[in-house]
Parts: sequence; C-alpha cells; structure tokens
Amino acid sequence: MFLFSPFQLGSITLSNRVIMAPMTRSRAIGGLANDLMRQYYQSRAQAGLIISEGIAPSPSGLGYARIPGLFSDEQVAQLRPVTDAVHQAGGHIFAQLMHVGRIAHPFNMPPGARVVAPSQVRAQGAMWTDQEGALPFAEPEALNHEQLSAVREEFVHAAQNARRAGFDGVELHAANGYLLNQFLHPHTNRRLDEYGGNVEGRARFLVELAAATAQAIGAERVGVRLSPHGTFNDLPEETDVAEDYAQLAQGLSGIAYLHVIRNPHAQFAQTAQAIRSSFKGPLILNGGFDRTSAEAALVEGQAELISFGRPFIANPDFVARMQRDVALASADPATFYTPGPQGYVDYATL
Repeated sequence: MFLFSPFQLGSITLSNRVIMAPMTRSRAIGGLANDLMRQYYQSRAQAGLIISEGIAPSPSGLGYARIPGLFSDEQVAQLRPVTDAVHQAGGHIFAQLMHVGRIAHPFNMPPGARVVAPSQVRAQGAMWTDQEGALPFAEPEALNHEQLSAVREEFVHAAQNARRAGFDGVELHAANGYLLNQFLHPHTNRRLDEYGGNVEGRARFLVELAAATAQAIGAERVGVRLSPHGTFNDLPEETDVAEDYAQLAQGLSGIAYLHVIRNPHAQFAQTAQAIRSSFKGPLILNGGFDRTSAEAALVEGQAELISFGRPFIANPDFVARMQRDVALASADPATFYTPGPQGYVDYATL
C-alpha cells in the first residue's frame, strides 16, 4: 500500500505516509513542555511525521490555557527532551507555530501580552480559562505596520528556536480561524492597506512570512496548514475561493508542503484541485480518513501524504493497527484538554 511506503520530504526520509496531525492537548503547565509530553509524542513516533500541537511564537500568541511556547530559552530547553525522544524512537517531528490572534483571553496570557488581529473584529464565543472558566473572547487590537513587522520576526525567531529545540521543521498554522487565517478571510481582515483590500493583499502577510521563515531555516523545513471553506472560530462561510487559494498556493510554492483540511462544503473539491494544480510541492490532506479512503486519495493523486488526528489520541500505535487492519480504541473527549496523564499517556498499545 502507498500509505505505508516511504516518502522523501526534503532531506528527511519518512518511513511511511501517515502523518500525525497537530492537536491541542493543553498539558504544558506554565507554557513549558514536560515529561508527560515527552511520553505522549515518543509513543506515537511510528508516524512518518508528527506535527506537534500548536506552539505559540510569542506571548501574545498564547490564547488558550496550558499551551507551550517557543519564544524563550527555557521553553527551548524544555522541548528538547520531547524531540530527542521522538528521534530516538525513529520518528520525525515538526513544530506547528500557532498564533491565536483574536481567539484569546488575557487570563491565558502572560503580563504584557496583547490580543491582536488584522482588524478590530471581536470573535463571538467563549474561551476556557483556568481562573474563571469560560469567558467571552477579548476585543482584539488591529495590528499596525510596526507591529506586523514585529509579529513576522516573532515567527521567524520561533522557527529558529524550533530548530534549536531539535524539531525537524515548522508548520505555519494558517487554518482554523487563527491569526494567519484571520489575514486570509475578508470577515476578519478589513484592512485597506497592502495587507488587505483584495485577495493579493490578504495573502501578502502569510506569503511574506513563509518566505522569511524559509530564508531563516530552509524552505524544505517549512510547511503551511490551510482550511479553505472552514468556519471554525467564528468565520463566515466562504464560496468561490478556488482562484483565491490557487493564487495563495502559487505564492507558497517551494516550501516543504501544504497541509490542507478537508471540508464538506460543496466547492471544496474544486478548491482543493486548484491548490493541487498551483502548488509546486507535496500536499498533506487531512480530515476524516480511514485506511481505505487514505489509500484511495494517494492512489488518485489527491495528495502525497495523509494526516490523522483523533485516532492517534487513543491509539499510540495507530500506524501498526492500520497495517494489521485491527480495531481502534476510542478516545474520551472529557480528557482531551485536561492537565494530567489521564486520557493522554495511559492508552494501551497492541
């Protein structure tokens, strides 16, 4: 099967085409990695590539409770045992750099951090805080030009820190309604300068950021995650965006990969094909796959790699289970984001 065959991703040889998708698990007490995280990732190193949970590139990127960061020397040092453990188990791991933008609450952020976004558009909904439970999302500040440059540098510095921490590369999270996705979407990007106003303007910040990150750590070590037609985190539904994403994909050509989240929208197939035709590089496709549908997508040439999320939570040996075609264990959603070991490192292997 293609799914279990090796794949050359830049200078890295993946043992199979099964990718562990990034999943927030909220175990990083104080924004620092710990031994629970080391156990969790090491036990899933059978994946051809692990893409880590979202890691904040700056204090202002920390919108959720117990999210790790990559902006201090201490955070780098605490993440090193995690990457070492994955490599010792024969795996590879990219750090997903996730700046939440307007999807944040100050209670989850260190002193001096600010809730920022392309434009001053508050998200509807609530954010969990350990101090007072669920609270409404905060009103964001619109980034000015000087702040935009600073955010770009924060991402680049975090990518360099990721390499210092032993990650094989980074994935820029431009999906699911977070900061980079907020630049792409006309609802959250109402700017009238060169970073808004039209398709090219809304894509500019991500394209520039990807180029700057590639220059800093190498293009073969930079991926980007996208969620066309996605409505998560209070984004209105978009239609007729195939040409928009084709233009974006062309601007991102040359990096390690694009990681595209499938969507049930009627126009998703058209948009995915536009991305496929325009991007010069491998695609990772994500969203509700099983062994059969993943193999079919590879055979049909929809992507080179397939990522899986929730199945990896309850099945550390998910790749082996798929290879043997045996039943998967079920995860407990009540423990997805709790701080302890339960539902995190206590699932059994075959």
